[in-house]
Amino acid sequence: MAKKSTHVVPNKTKGGWDIKQSGAKKSSVHISTTKKDAVNRARVISRNQRTELFIHNRDGRISRKDSHGNDPYPPKG
Repeated sequence: MAKKSTHVVPNKTKGGWDIKQSGAKKSSVHISTTKKDAVNRARVISRNQRTELFIHNRDGRISRKDSHGNDPYPPKG
């Protein structure tokens, strides 16, 4: 089973930013203001759902990621 993740991605048709869950066809939230607002909202969602958070740039590439659950303790390696 693949791990669930939350993504902040640019919305190319409406502008602004979308928050999507992995495997979803539609975004769960659309933020029309700033990327910072979208990241803050996505961080809350990711913490509640204990998922990995991926933050994308305007070109769609991943710029940052943050884990909010399912971390092995102690870490491997």
